[in-house]
Amino acid sequence: MKSNFFSTFATTIANLSGKPATFVLAVALVLVWAVSGPFFGYSETWQLVINTSTTIITFLMVFVLQNSQNRDGKALQAKLDELILSSQAQNKFVGIEKLDEQQLREMSRTLAEKAECVEEIAEEKSSTAA
Repeated sequence: MKSNFFSTFATTIANLSGKPATFVLAVALVLVWAVSGPFFGYSETWQLVINTSTTIITFLMVFVLQNSQNRDGKALQAKLDELILSSQAQNKFVGIEKLDEQQLREMSRTLAEKAECVEEIAEEKSSTAA
């Protein structure tokens, strides 16, 4: 239940933070802070307000946005897995995101070699047909 609440919360905050109105609000707040400088004598407390505020917001947004990005990545991976399973693609590609870096590089190299072979065959067939 709490996990679902955080996911819903994170999605809502991520969606709101990406809107132009949110950017305009942030710019307006910074401008209000900057204009208020002379009234506070550009004191250390005045500077501390913006520094602390932006640091706290940034710190919290990292977790919110990471949660949203993780869910989006998992959803995209599930969609790709479904496409692989329902097509003529090789099922060995399902779950390859769990391989280590070296295994992924090797698989990528193998696929690149296969793509070159397919390209050569296609070129031969097109030159023969012409």
